[in-house]
Amino acid sequence: MEINYIKGDATKPQVEGNKILVHVCNNIGGWGKGFVMAISKRWKEPERQYREWFRSQKDFVLGKVQFVEVEHSFWIANLIGQHKINKDELGNSPIRYEAVQSGLYKVAQFAFEKKATVHMPRIGCGLAGGSWDRIEPLIKESLSDKGISVTVYDF
Repeated sequence: MEINYIKGDATKPQVEGNKILVHVCNNIGGWGKGFVMAISKRWKEPERQYREWFRSQKDFVLGKVQFVEVEHSFWIANLIGQHKINKDELGNSPIRYEAVQSGLYKVAQFAFEKKATVHMPRIGCGLAGGSWDRIEPLIKESLSDKGISVTVYDF
């Protein structure tokens, strides 16, 4: 199955049925810049649950995913795929590709269970500093090659 690319708002998927909106979060509890602002504008619960998860430190590590139901049959997937928020002393971006891949496999499992389609902006390519050339194959391998419908939104 191919990844669908469309122009539009990832927070408003125009499809019927169960939906998961995936985005990348950092591992230091920061929420306040980038795509999370679009999420928070529509729903308060994803940020509230992410911050609660961070405070609890229960399984709050790279590669983990928190699913927050924001509407009937619509979940936000808070995927921890970014280490801190700035480049490190060697100039490496915060993105952690292995963590994104691990998280996407968890999204796939959840999508199968819920019979859901998956939606996202170009995850990991904004503030996390990732390259779409490296992210896209991870999405294909973990989701679309397994028959899960994926739509990527360019705003």
